[in-house]
Amino acid sequence: MSTLETGRNFLKAVLWQEGGRETSDQQRGVPHPPLALPAPEGSQTVELIPPERFTVGDIPLRQAIEQRRSRRRFAEGALSLEELSFLLWATQGVQRVVRDGLATLRTVPSAGARHPFETYLLVQRVQGLDAGLYRYIPLEHKLCFLAEIPHLAEKVTEACLGQEFVGQAPVVFAWAVVPYRTEWRYASRSHKVIAIDVGHVCQNLYLACEGIHAGTCAIGAYHQEKADALLQLDGDEEFAVYLAPVGKLHPADR
Repeated sequence: MSTLETGRNFLKAVLWQEGGRETSDQQRGVPHPPLALPAPEGSQTVELIPPERFTVGDIPLRQAIEQRRSRRRFAEGALSLEELSFLLWATQGVQRVVRDGLATLRTVPSAGARHPFETYLLVQRVQGLDAGLYRYIPLEHKLCFLAEIPHLAEKVTEACLGQEFVGQAPVVFAWAVVPYRTEWRYASRSHKVIAIDVGHVCQNLYLACEGIHAGTCAIGAYHQEKADALLQLDGDEEFAVYLAPVGKLHPADR
């Protein structure tokens, strides 16, 4: 049997079959990991526009679904802070903490409500924000500023294997996974559902972008080590899994 054929087992539910159950850390009574990473001590934070104050993103759902496309060119202008706030809320916004702090309910589904992702932003043109690397703090609906990155466009393009349109976007969403957040409950079954979960997140970004006359394109082709280094991740307990550049629609695509 070839490596490709054996690798297909990743997509099968074999570990839920009779006799395939594992004992997870949750079943062993190990305390659950943090629901999200906090802002680094002393970091600068940015208040985002709260959902109840949004004035954007109200097109009919049917229209958003019908218009959804992968967009690889963007207008020169910047996103507003409200538009960015809306996109962050749409993709990882916390509705409430449940089960005595065990889990969060968010705007996207996740296996066991574990939500193992952290949202990083590589910002170039967002009104009111300095260029650089940010991370979303979903429990507080804030951004924290992590670092200035010289030659950001070039480094993003390099990390994305020369895809220049990624480096040209006003902002790049980069989702990193903290695998143990899901492994704590599902052990080795986690890795299939993590892959499913990140698809839910990116599809919400697609639809939310259509709602603000913006576009995005899911990026699965990237250099793992360069992407992790750009996001300042350890590459083991947290690493990049998906990227998506975002910008207002190019005039020719409106």
